[in-house]
Amino acid sequence: MKVVLLAGGFGTRISEESHLKPKPMIEIGEKPILWHIMKEYSHYGFYEFVICCGYKQHMIKEFFADYYLHTSDVTYDFTAGKEEVTVHTTSSEPWKVTLVDTGLNTMTGGRIKRIQKYIGNETFMLTYGDGVCDVNIEELVKFHKSHGKLATMTAINAGQRFGVLEIEKTGEISAFREKNDTDGSLINGGYMVLEPKIFDFIDGDDTVFEKQPLETVANMGELMAYKHDGFWQCMDTVRDKQKLEDLWNDGTAPWKKWED
Repeated sequence: MKVVLLAGGFGTRISEESHLKPKPMIEIGEKPILWHIMKEYSHYGFYEFVICCGYKQHMIKEFFADYYLHTSDVTYDFTAGKEEVTVHTTSSEPWKVTLVDTGLNTMTGGRIKRIQKYIGNETFMLTYGDGVCDVNIEELVKFHKSHGKLATMTAINAGQRFGVLEIEKTGEISAFREKNDTDGSLINGGYMVLEPKIFDFIDGDDTVFEKQPLETVANMGELMAYKHDGFWQCMDTVRDKQKLEDLWNDGTAPWKKWED
């Protein structure tokens, strides 16, 4: 099953760093947060990624182009009058990564629509390239397969910084709305599992995936919530980044399930 990562936005809320690089390339522990998300998925056996690039996309492409080199010990020998390269050790990943230019100003739905040809008629996973989580992805996929609906969204409680979800007792998401001060509701935490029919609900580049497509699917009773009570953290601000950095440096990062 392929994993689609949304990595094309401008990251304006963390502009202190995103004016230099795409938000998913901002580093936690000297590795882009995008790398951390991919390590989460690969821990559960998902190794094929489609990355929706946009803003400063060349930096994401260059990261993967040079990944083998960056994770290796290398000797450059110029003594014979030409460059000879010897690679001694490497810790490269078993990943297949497709990097797609989905446009500079394309909305989230439009980015997803543009990668349809790389997904085909297969169930796929989707999340945002700026947040980490300790959700059990294997159990998430099992849950999605068990209910037979079009879409599953991981629902988390993040202190009500964002719009909230109305969830029925059956687990169906029936509506999206803005938060209010008394809310304790769950929100969209990404980490979705989607059937390929979801592409039919996306019109084009101006489509915001979290609006018309997901709202329509919710009204049809085809959007299910996988409730996650554990760790989830997006990286919207420098303060968020520092929180993640501190967890990583302390060796207590909840999203790190993999072995070094």
